[in-house]
Amino acid sequence: MAYLNEAQHKIVSDAVAAAELTTSGEIVTVLADRSDGYTDVVMVYAAAGAFTMMSLFALFPAPFMGLWDSLIGGWMHEWTTGELASMTIGLGLLAFTITWLKFLYEPLKFFAIPGPVKTARVHGQAIKHFKVGAEARTHGRTGILIYLSMREHRAEIIADRPIAEKVPADVWGEAMVDMLHHIKEGDIAEGMAAGVRDVGIVLSEHFPRADDDENELPDRLIEV
Repeated sequence: MAYLNEAQHKIVSDAVAAAELTTSGEIVTVLADRSDGYTDVVMVYAAAGAFTMMSLFALFPAPFMGLWDSLIGGWMHEWTTGELASMTIGLGLLAFTITWLKFLYEPLKFFAIPGPVKTARVHGQAIKHFKVGAEARTHGRTGILIYLSMREHRAEIIADRPIAEKVPADVWGEAMVDMLHHIKEGDIAEGMAAGVRDVGIVLSEHFPRADDDENELPDRLIEV
């Protein structure tokens, strides 16, 4: 899913190019639709639904058995052990399937994913992108990644080790605030550009641009 058009991509890319005019740091920007499919979490919800349904049948069997008897003609009969077991398994499978199908609805799924899980998955995916696109890819190891994951409503700023050793992680908080302020208002391109500008200011203080610096990483926004 593409969130930005060509003109909006240019806003971010131009911000990166401008920021790098004053620093030897190399800024990489990534915009992702999501950081994970959360299939494992959906499986946990579906299994919990199945277990809950089977537990309810074990605790209160009469309503379930009465309903089943009414569906097959209304005559009460003696339930065998096999029938009880089949009913238990059948209810569990039904609950599992219904829960799984409900979570095919994306807004519900992302609403139900616990916040800490989203944060961890976004951070993990940001690290992966950083390792591929920025880590140790520059002469002075001065790469930094700005990563935005739309479905989870989360962002990450990951820096190469020489940057992290000089700039505490909380310094990037202002960039995060500026970036998310625009994004919450629906302006993704300007939000990422604002984050880039703030990161560029910090980098220029600690890693000023030298006369022989070259642009080692692409300025373009990567949308995945």
